[in-house]
Amino acid sequence: MLRPEFTTKFRRELKKMEKRGKDPAKIRAVLHKLLHQEPLEPRHRDHNLVGSYLGCRECHVEPDWLLIYTVGDDWIRFERTGTHSDLFE
Repeated sequence: MLRPEFTTKFRRELKKMEKRGKDPAKIRAVLHKLLHQEPLEPRHRDHNLVGSYLGCRECHVEPDWLLIYTVGDDWIRFERTGTHSDLFE
């Protein structure tokens, strides 16, 4: 199991998504799989990012709910979460 790290920005954005009515159980399921290094289902569309997020990965919790994270040797840092417009505009 990887050691989790959560950025302050991630924690703040997660609360924002919950206030928007998003189900926190959905992101917890994705976090659990990532922490235990289990493969995500194809619907999560897990992939590397480029540009200002070079070195990070992104997956979809829902079609317009994203999770950006970074993986190290024995850790995983959850960087950001939100909609496409929250994260890329």
